[in-house]
Amino acid sequence: MLTQAKEAKKIAWWTLALMAFSTVWGFGNVVNGYIYFGGTKVIFSWVLMFLLYFVPYALMVGELGAVFKESEGGVSSWVDATMGPKIAYYAGWTYWACHVAYISSKGTGGLRALAWAVFQSVDKFDAMNTMLVQGVTFILFVFFCWLASRGLSVLKLLATIAGSTMFIMSILYILLMLAAPVLNPHANLLSVDLSFKHLLPSFNVNYFTSLSILVFAVGGCEKISPYVNKMKHPSKDFPKGMIALAIMVMVCAILGTIAMGMMFNPKDIDANFDSYVSNGAYWAFQKLGNYYHLGNSLMVIYAWTNVIGQFSTLVLSIDAPLRMLLGSKEAKEFIPTKLLKQNKYGAYTNGIWMVGILSGAIILVQSVVPGATKVLTQLVKLNATTMPLRYLWVFAAYIALRMHKKHFQGSYQFVKNDKLAIFFGAWCFLVTALCCLLGIYSSDPFTLALNILTPVILTALGIILPIIKQHEKNS
Repeated sequence: MLTQAKEAKKIAWWTLALMAFSTVWGFGNVVNGYIYFGGTKVIFSWVLMFLLYFVPYALMVGELGAVFKESEGGVSSWVDATMGPKIAYYAGWTYWACHVAYISSKGTGGLRALAWAVFQSVDKFDAMNTMLVQGVTFILFVFFCWLASRGLSVLKLLATIAGSTMFIMSILYILLMLAAPVLNPHANLLSVDLSFKHLLPSFNVNYFTSLSILVFAVGGCEKISPYVNKMKHPSKDFPKGMIALAIMVMVCAILGTIAMGMMFNPKDIDANFDSYVSNGAYWAFQKLGNYYHLGNSLMVIYAWTNVIGQFSTLVLSIDAPLRMLLGSKEAKEFIPTKLLKQNKYGAYTNGIWMVGILSGAIILVQSVVPGATKVLTQLVKLNATTMPLRYLWVFAAYIALRMHKKHFQGSYQFVKNDKLAIFFGAWCFLVTALCCLLGIYSSDPFTLALNILTPVILTALGIILPIIKQHEKNS
């Protein structure tokens, strides 16, 4: 009976696919892809990204999760087991450092969402002095840093609810838009040309320097690795789940892009690029509501969902990655003791100060940017350049795993042949690294400087901390 009960609790492949789908995918991915890649031309790039990058990436994550089934530290634990504690520290540092720019974007995005939710327009918000907007963003950020130091677990529930609601809204948008020609034939919809000639992108500088947007969109499936060994037949069911995931995400990306194509002309986007990056999602739900004679109701629901999601994620992103970094066993060996100080809530107070200084600096530096819409455009590109850097450690750990295969055993393997496995690991590592490097480029000098200085400063800090720790040990 006990064995039957355990079997009943095992995860089916389709359940895993649905769990992963809600974790990996979001409406923002559809919007950014459409805006940055010339409308429906992004479909070609989505298909290539899923087949040549996302599928092998997900299957490699499955193998790592199957081998290190007892590891709770995720990527850092994989690196620790395959390459040692010093390299694992750098993996943990990278994961944390990537969130510095991400954190600064949450406050900016949250304020914009609040303006849409309350005023149902951002005309006044965008007309405000950038210094004032960034000043308010900084004050909010300081407040949320304080909130993070209080260890409020209710925020996890809010973030989960907001994430689930956003996921439902994304699917709802696609379904309602595709049904619009039938349900509301008088709606002012654009025709979508899906001929191959029209879908083929222009392989120019802008194309290659924007690929990091797509890499960032499909990343993060390492979060599902703990569930590999909870499946009935990992070696058979996990690949099924990941292929089902890839198909669902691909279908969602393609249908979502077609739905966007029925609303927005790429020429209008090019003429008002920053405004579309900052407001495209809200305009999409605003237009959708108008098609169905619902006014701004759908947009307001989306905006309030985004307010909750942005601000709760902001607090969690200040706290959770910091706990993962400073709470790891590598922390005591490589991080100065003062940063490991905790308050009665278990929050790392000096660590939060470090986050506050670094993320706060990005917020304040952008006070000189002309226009609030430009701020969010810069942050989207900065996140797309820095956040995928953490995926490099997934592929590095996988290559190391297959190079020392005899020391590890798991219930699932991506491919049996070690050389082929190492090739896939190296391929994904190379694609990620190149996309991040190319993504740094910008014709705007300020954006270019921000894209270069942010990872350089964070990398330098990650190298300096173990030196300080060694000095601390010797003194």
